[in-house]
Amino acid sequence: NSWLHRSNFQFIWPWEEWAYVLDLPKWAPQRVFVQEVLEREVRLSYWDKIKQSIENAPALEELLPPKGGPNFKYSGADDQEKTEQEQALSAELSNKVKGRQTAREIILWIEETVYPIHGQEITLSLVIQTLLDIGSKSFTHLITVLERYGQVMAKLCSDQDKQVMLISEVGSYWKNNAQMTAITIDRMMGYRLISNLAIVRWVFSPENIEQFHISDRPWEVLRNAVSKTYNRITDLRKEISSLKKSVVSAEEAASKAKADLEAAESKLTLVEGEPVLGENPTKLKHLKSAAEKTKEETVSMHDSLEAKEALFARALDENEVLFLSLYKNFSNVLMERLPDASGDGTLQSLKSVNGDSMAVDIEEPSTMEVDDENERPKKSQSNGGKTTNGYNVREKEQWCLSTLGYVKAFSRQYASEIWPHIEKLDAEVFTEDAHTLFRKAVYSGLRRLSNEL
Repeated sequence: NSWLHRSNFQFIWPWEEWAYVLDLPKWAPQRVFVQEVLEREVRLSYWDKIKQSIENAPALEELLPPKGGPNFKYSGADDQEKTEQEQALSAELSNKVKGRQTAREIILWIEETVYPIHGQEITLSLVIQTLLDIGSKSFTHLITVLERYGQVMAKLCSDQDKQVMLISEVGSYWKNNAQMTAITIDRMMGYRLISNLAIVRWVFSPENIEQFHISDRPWEVLRNAVSKTYNRITDLRKEISSLKKSVVSAEEAASKAKADLEAAESKLTLVEGEPVLGENPTKLKHLKSAAEKTKEETVSMHDSLEAKEALFARALDENEVLFLSLYKNFSNVLMERLPDASGDGTLQSLKSVNGDSMAVDIEEPSTMEVDDENERPKKSQSNGGKTTNGYNVREKEQWCLSTLGYVKAFSRQYASEIWPHIEKLDAEVFTEDAHTLFRKAVYSGLRRLSNEL
């Protein structure tokens, strides 16, 4: 993973040793790897700098991400087929935002001026694209737009279907910038403008499915969505654990305050030579106040704990629905493309006769074969090492191999969150009707015994 740290060395790298990947098909893993490395380098630096870094292999410029900026549909450019009226409405909305009109005022303007004439689809596209364009100057601009006008987006995209349309508009606007696509969708999920289920639906849309083996773009968005859901549950667990400790401390403090008050009230005190039940009135008042306060704090802590536990229960339910949706989509798209499950059910069946060693394995090797001379695994190769004259796995098979690899990776990364829902997943997704290779990938990721197949 030395390439991850190359920003410390002016992105210097012997790219000429990797230039051969241009002779490989666009779905070959090593070519995709180089493409994704260059894309991430551009994120750390800038396009021209990375282009300069590959001057010893200039042909690799073909694998650099697009240099262009946002793709604003209502810019008035010749290649944007939008009517003058739509462009005028976009400009009017932009002026309203610059004039600091409130979200409510803009919603009323949309309902009265835009929606009745142009309908849902054009209205959503026009408003979302314009707001994205206003927020495109920097991350801070984006956050400001989401905070001020998130209500506008929420009003337009109140259900999952419209949220998928919203995500599509983000993808269209930032089609030349995978990083901003991922950041924008992630922030929108953070502000609860879109759900994780809407993101899963978008990732498994036909356009994105065709990118599964040649780009990390849809996978990055999906990873962010699942990770954010996972992090919410992790945070809730920590908060509940902390609250439970606070409840115990509050109960102990309340018990002590109550005992101190009862002890003070039971004492006999001489007042003007006569015995009176109860301690000094001032001290007694202070003890009563302390007892009441600690009791209120205990009740408040219990209420907070109950609220967090309710949120946690809901989050677990949402997590179950998310994993059901995710694995159902994986199962469906793989079933459409994998070879007949009645075959040998192995990865070898996906590869052509001259299959390449760069293909992704979903099953754990039983042992690692080691070259006795240099103690390197026999199947390994050095960075940029070219083992064949070409890549002989066909595109459909590589799509299957790549997608199965992601199934295994997701299953392994989130195994601790998947296992609590395994009975539901077994009943609804990991059934005998699911493809054997799909189930093998899941089981391998979960470290589940394959004899359960």
